[in-house]
Amino acid sequence: MREIPLYSTFKKIESINKGMSGDKKYYIETVDKKHLLLRISDFSEYDQKKIEYDLIKKLINFDVNMPFPIDFGVCNEGKSVYTLLSWIEGEEVETILSTLTEKEQYKLGIESGKNLRKIHSLPAPQGIDDWSIRYFSVIDERLEAFRSEGIPFDGDKIILDYIETNKPLLENRPQCYHHGDYHMGNMILSKDGELFVIDWHTVDFNNYGDPWYEFNRLGTEFPAFASGQIDGYFNYNPPEEFWKLLAYYLSVSAITSIVWSKYFAPDRMNSILKLNKDILYWFDDMKNTVPIWYKSEFEM
Repeated sequence: MREIPLYSTFKKIESINKGMSGDKKYYIETVDKKHLLLRISDFSEYDQKKIEYDLIKKLINFDVNMPFPIDFGVCNEGKSVYTLLSWIEGEEVETILSTLTEKEQYKLGIESGKNLRKIHSLPAPQGIDDWSIRYFSVIDERLEAFRSEGIPFDGDKIILDYIETNKPLLENRPQCYHHGDYHMGNMILSKDGELFVIDWHTVDFNNYGDPWYEFNRLGTEFPAFASGQIDGYFNYNPPEEFWKLLAYYLSVSAITSIVWSKYFAPDRMNSILKLNKDILYWFDDMKNTVPIWYKSEFEM
């Protein structure tokens, strides 16, 4: 850590023991009263961490509310890579939503949708394969894993039939850069009431693809917030095609999570099976692609 150029300005260093990433994280206060976030990763992750840092530098220019990039480099005698960002002081949206009224939840959802739209204004690299090719090169294997070793449930065939029948929806989709893990657990409400997006370290499809794919982590347990995020993203007018793809991405994510849970998180299996049953309920056995939890009466 002492090799970090700004280390001499560090007055306070506190370890942060939160989150699922393998990074070591620290809260930093400097002698000139700046508050920073330091992430230290194994050097084997250098290329990916550099991509993340460069992405943050690009998106700052698109007026996205997010931590400001301060510095990036190698430390610990070449064994580690560090990323230094501004610290966002505030509360995690995930922890405070239950204390807010539905109108307040909806308002925050609006801001999250606007932020996501700004993120998606950065186009994906040129010359990449069609989104359907990239998506199904990963997802087909996961769907086959469910068919062969997943835990069956009432309605699984309905979901699988919807996924198979609607594959053409993913052809010729526009592609852009993604946050990678866009959900309320990665959002901070600042002391000034602004909504910030944090934790850009998740890599999913190389962090670019269909912009609407990022709604697969929508916080449906808070319908007002989820409705607001959709309305904020689409300026209160989501197109019909969006609903079909939302149903698609949510159902694929849910049903393919069953085998993942079986091997890596068996304690979450009941909640994932419930999610699949909820999807059947929300979309009326996949016959109505506008979910029943979506409401527009929160509009302010």
